[in-house]
Amino acid sequence: MHMNVDMDSIRETQSVRSPQEDVCFPNQDKRQGVDYDVIEEFIRSEKKELVENKHKSQQRRRRLSTMNNDRRYSLYGERSQKHQENETEQYRVTFYSPSEPSTIHSRTISEIPEWNNERLTDMMKKGCFWIDILNPTDAEMKALCNAFHIHPLTFEDISMEEQREKCEVFINYYFICFKSFDQDEMSISYLQPRTIYIIVLKEGVITFHFQSMPHPYNVRRRIKQLKEYINITPDWICYGLLDDITDSFAPVIRAIEFEVDSIDELVLILKESEQSDMLRRIGYCRKKMMGLLRLLQSKTDVIKTIVKRGEMAPEDGPRPALSKEVALYLGDVQDHILSMLQSLNHYEKISSRSHSNYLAQISIEMTQTNNEINDILSKLTALGSILVPMNLVTGLWGMNVQVPGQYQEDLTWFMGIMASILTFCILSTLVMRHYRIV
Repeated sequence: MHMNVDMDSIRETQSVRSPQEDVCFPNQDKRQGVDYDVIEEFIRSEKKELVENKHKSQQRRRRLSTMNNDRRYSLYGERSQKHQENETEQYRVTFYSPSEPSTIHSRTISEIPEWNNERLTDMMKKGCFWIDILNPTDAEMKALCNAFHIHPLTFEDISMEEQREKCEVFINYYFICFKSFDQDEMSISYLQPRTIYIIVLKEGVITFHFQSMPHPYNVRRRIKQLKEYINITPDWICYGLLDDITDSFAPVIRAIEFEVDSIDELVLILKESEQSDMLRRIGYCRKKMMGLLRLLQSKTDVIKTIVKRGEMAPEDGPRPALSKEVALYLGDVQDHILSMLQSLNHYEKISSRSHSNYLAQISIEMTQTNNEINDILSKLTALGSILVPMNLVTGLWGMNVQVPGQYQEDLTWFMGIMASILTFCILSTLVMRHYRIV
């Protein structure tokens, strides 16, 4: 029922959209650089809107995908995994610049405080900058796209939360989709994919993501530690993000290695009563490996594209050029990804072998159990074959008719019958022993 309501809302929304909003026309904007006037105009309008909403006690606008009831649904399933957060209390926007003494956090772009009578645009003009936005709104996306001359295809990919990892090259920027994962082991969405969208300009870097992730903070902390030894450029910030995301896979892969080794050693030595949890452990471990393989496989192509296109870009062109030092660092990131893929494939083979060994051992134990049951049944059958003739003899002499020896006063007939039965039992037992029936 919920899906029907969502699809109806989508159809209604599509019918209301204008052709300019529904169709992606070719980008005819050939301007270069940053249009700071657009940013200033957006900041003024947003401040005015916030003041009006404060006076009217209205709720602040909602996130990108649910604003103005113009809901857009991702076709890849990640939308349904999200939970609503209290955005009014969340610092969604982070501004970093090596020229500033500290990182600036705010709830909106317009709330970025002025420093030494310098506005946001003044701080951006000083040099390399980095704007990180969590859950961007439609207005913020449109303003940034107009200010930095972002192609409509990039706007569409970000707003629809494109899940495929890729690197696209445009006239004045690179657009990179790169996947991480939920690293909270206590979360129900642990190891679920989380995508970050990186726009690398010649002037700076803009990143968007729709779930909280630790990578931007880790990169800023790393820059603070290495600030005196490196030249902070947009391509280095991009490298830092890709490297931190790649390194976040290492602890999980190391834990998988320990688990696989443990399963491989225990699967053949545990007793039957101790193996009840083994199949679940093998299945869960293989599920984690397949999820990590799915996240890592496409990353090598992204790194290759960045290095190839970045080295081809002219240094005096509108698109940022990739320095030789950063290209070496990206090659190291690619080596880490390849080694992780090789390790995961190796662990997958080991776990597959352990799975086969476990099933083979279960089959052997079941065969042994069946053989024991068959042995017991054969013994019972042999015992029955001895008792049936005895019952026949005693039944014949127990009928209410005349039988031999009925009127004998001594025990001759009785002792003869008992001796015959005993002889039959002994002979039957010897025969069964000879043929190893019992």
